[in-house]
Amino acid sequence: MQLNKLYLFVFSACIALSAMSAVHAEEKVFLNSPLDDLQEDAIPQPPTASDDPDLILTVDSNLNLSQNDLWQRIRNGYALRQLNSPLVASHEQWYAKRPDYMQRMTERGQRYLHFIVEEVERRGMPSEIALLPMIESAFNPGGYSTASASGIWQFIPSTGKHFGMQQNWWYDGRRNIISATLGALDYLQKLHGMFGDWELALAAYNWGEGAVQRALAHNRKLGLPADYASLKMPSETRNYVPKLQAIKNIISNPASFGLVLHPVPDQPYFVAVSTSKNIDMELAAGLAGVTLDEFRALNPAHNRPVILQENSEVLLLPVDKVETFRANLASNSLPLVSWQAYKSRKGEHLNGLATRFGLSPETLRSINGLPTQIKVSTGQMLLVPLNGKNTENEFEAFNIHPALTNQLLGNTVRYTVRKGDTLSTISRLYKVSVEKLQDWNNNIKTLNPGQHIFIVKLDKTPHLSRADKNRGKLGMASKRTKKFMYTTQRIAQYP
Repeated sequence: MQLNKLYLFVFSACIALSAMSAVHAEEKVFLNSPLDDLQEDAIPQPPTASDDPDLILTVDSNLNLSQNDLWQRIRNGYALRQLNSPLVASHEQWYAKRPDYMQRMTERGQRYLHFIVEEVERRGMPSEIALLPMIESAFNPGGYSTASASGIWQFIPSTGKHFGMQQNWWYDGRRNIISATLGALDYLQKLHGMFGDWELALAAYNWGEGAVQRALAHNRKLGLPADYASLKMPSETRNYVPKLQAIKNIISNPASFGLVLHPVPDQPYFVAVSTSKNIDMELAAGLAGVTLDEFRALNPAHNRPVILQENSEVLLLPVDKVETFRANLASNSLPLVSWQAYKSRKGEHLNGLATRFGLSPETLRSINGLPTQIKVSTGQMLLVPLNGKNTENEFEAFNIHPALTNQLLGNTVRYTVRKGDTLSTISRLYKVSVEKLQDWNNNIKTLNPGQHIFIVKLDKTPHLSRADKNRGKLGMASKRTKKFMYTTQRIAQYP
């Protein structure tokens, strides 16, 4: 089967993919993530003689791997206007001085780039678009910004929810590699159709389409040029396209910047298999013969150590690990799930629950991503060992930012920062200390208008105005889901 048909099969298994959008009005500040220092094994090679016809993806066995070079494929597809400016030079210098950062970023990106490039080319878009996650998230699927944006394409919560992306205690669909990529490219295509210019489309992706429209109208009213370079815009948006140009220049000739690119073969990195049964993430990784970090990197939308079938129609696995996974799963005699959800009852406390399920209070907090200041409330969902059996597995919650944990637990409000707001004024409004505000929001020190912060509800917390409820949401509906519902070969399923 030809490569340009490979990912059609993935789309068939990804039911309810929504066209999402990204509004990035605030400066991105990414949290440290286990993936920052992720140690990858050697790049897996695709299966050859033992290709399984049941897999969603297949691989062309006639590929000449010695000539595969995804970076060159990206270079060949460059189509954006070349920029030369002091801003571009400044960003080139910034990246050139950080070879370790570039290496980590490209090593992470090698998992996702082939899929992204395939989809970008299928849509006839400039190949530079495939490099956008480098400036959005450095290809860190656990990246989380001060604007509560998440995933390699950095979607804010409201936009994800508006377009059907699940965000709950178990799962955050904004980090789903396939659906996030499709949503980002859908939105970029929409913006290009709206503005007829890729630079303006990129500005709108970062700043918001309404903001760009208003800036264009302002310039036209004054008789000024209506192009990207002439618009008055925030610093982040002003730097957005120059950053992409700097990355493009480095990819074009890394040696001239004293850098070496991590090699990326021009072939699929992952394969999708169906998830017809719930399964522990650690068990799934073990059955596939990959590290837990590698499994998380391909399936970063899952917040908890149990993968629920209703939250994910497919798992992504390295191409050469699917046969291992299927064989080990068929011979596995152990339970697929060792954890269960437990809803706390009135009067129950964390210490008592920990003793009941054979865990220390510290372990129970760690498993559930609970900060020390958060108490268990009636009806709160907790993850505990199945059937109350003791477990030596001290699996920690992952991909959960403290503020997001509070939000998902349902005991917080999300406040949109307005012009003139400070930590002190907000702390007085909600009758909490500045220290608590900082603790709940990743030790935040400065505020920007439009930024979202989380505030844990207290007894005397005032009612939060809903005036900004829809801020940042985009007025476009998802009409592209059926496009990816193809009739394909039978999907590989758990026995």
